[in-house]
Amino acid sequence: MFGSLIDYWAFTGDETYNEITFQALQHQVGDDADFMPSNQTKSEGNDDQGFWAMAAMTAAEMNFTNPDPDQPQWLALVQAVYNEYVNRWEPDTCGGGMRWQIYTFNNGYNYKNSVSNGCFFNVASRLARYTGNTTYADWATKIFEWEQNVGFINSNYNVLDGAGNGGDENCTSINAAQFTYNAGLFMYGAATMYNHTNGTDIWKQRVDGLVKSAAGIFFQDGIMWEPSCEKTSANCNIDQQSFKGHLIRWMSLTAIIAPFTYDTIMPLLQSSAQAAAKQCSGPASDNFKDVAGTACGFSWLQQSTFDGITGVGEQMNALQAVIAPLASAAPAPYTSENGGSSQGNPNAGTNDNEKIAQPRAITTGDRAGAGILTALVLGGLLSGMYFVAAEGK
Repeated sequence: MFGSLIDYWAFTGDETYNEITFQALQHQVGDDADFMPSNQTKSEGNDDQGFWAMAAMTAAEMNFTNPDPDQPQWLALVQAVYNEYVNRWEPDTCGGGMRWQIYTFNNGYNYKNSVSNGCFFNVASRLARYTGNTTYADWATKIFEWEQNVGFINSNYNVLDGAGNGGDENCTSINAAQFTYNAGLFMYGAATMYNHTNGTDIWKQRVDGLVKSAAGIFFQDGIMWEPSCEKTSANCNIDQQSFKGHLIRWMSLTAIIAPFTYDTIMPLLQSSAQAAAKQCSGPASDNFKDVAGTACGFSWLQQSTFDGITGVGEQMNALQAVIAPLASAAPAPYTSENGGSSQGNPNAGTNDNEKIAQPRAITTGDRAGAGILTALVLGGLLSGMYFVAAEGK
């Protein structure tokens, strides 16, 4: 949401929402300056943390209002999350990748997915472009190639959801669901690497493949939709109702920093923007307490027939859709070399175990000690039983 509002300011020049956007990002920073505030740390996943980091990266790239000098800066906040991601990379299962969840007690810990690793890739690629540091670029390449090797990005550049890594699973049974935001994460990250490497063939091939995949899967008659759930009986859940806004946003930026994609992307953005605007005709309701006639529905395929599905996600999607065609008139994302003013801290971040005490690994000595204690307890029990039996006689 707040990354979208920064885009709104950058694309339109309207500063109406800048103050609340700044306040929201600062409120989420947390004591360790890594977007893991104490009231959310226990339940926060890698994807949750990543979306805050990407909003901060947008703030750095768009030269959004910088925090006071004694506060963590946008670039430093992103570097903190990146460093924590590096520490969470786990080669023992699936040959690498991060888990969906950070802590063992959260549902989804035994699942490696494209959204968490896509956040890592997106952040690493944008740090590489902004700072020029090759370590970030190396990690971006490593993450993308791991996604390919494990099968989460297939030969058609379709981005699949993920796979279990608990027990003997080892990412062998892939959940092939495709969602707009996963495609967007990798598309914009790859476009950033294309830009950073001055248009190398390998990154051009990857960007081209991801754009063609998205255009074929996530658009129907030129209008963006969410095929994995939009027309199913289960419908899209609350989170899924916000995914389209991320893809349309990252497609607009891809068209700017990888200009060879412009002629493919821009017509799709324009037709989707028109359809999204037609959906913004709904009444006030429990989910929408603003001016009647401005509630935005979810399914842009319905055109002017309001679908009755409203909420924060729908409003964000529509906002991002109608401003996306304006991206070409806005400045391209800045770097530290061409006007970006945010200051970094390459050593930012902390250890996850310092936030929440985790059970330490069981050692051979622990097992030996447990065996001795078990033997002593059994010996005492048997002795007691003997004396009881003897006394009974």
